[in-house]
Amino acid sequence: MIKKTVSLTAEGKKELEKELDELIKNRPAITERIATARAFGDLSENEEYSSARNEQKIAESRILEIQELLKNAKIIRNGKKDKVVLGATVVFEMDKRKVEYTVVGPTEANPLEGKISNESPIGKALFGRKPGDTFDFNDKKVKIIEIK
Repeated sequence: MIKKTVSLTAEGKKELEKELDELIKNRPAITERIATARAFGDLSENEEYSSARNEQKIAESRILEIQELLKNAKIIRNGKKDKVVLGATVVFEMDKRKVEYTVVGPTEANPLEGKISNESPIGKALFGRKPGDTFDFNDKKVKIIEIK
């Protein structure tokens, strides 16, 4: 099995570690729900039991996924502000609107939180550019104003 390195910001790593801790802390509560539901009797028609087992499956899958991500994580350190790289926060103008995004790896991407993937179309278009650069993106003019 080929292990893929996962690029994470220090903040993204902390968020994953926090989520992992919460999932691990919740294990006993899920186990208790399963035991309580099992006591109700016939498991074939026991919705409480099915629901608790499903919750356990989802939690255990996510725990394994996060552990694998953290094991293969490469922490992004961005000290330079001369061009768009992983971890850089970019302020740019598009359609006469100022937009600000942080360029992160796909694992952390969440546009609603202002984080775009370096593998997304706009992430690829921004990558490597410098303040003052202008380019066309989806028939729109984009100008990079600042890199934080």
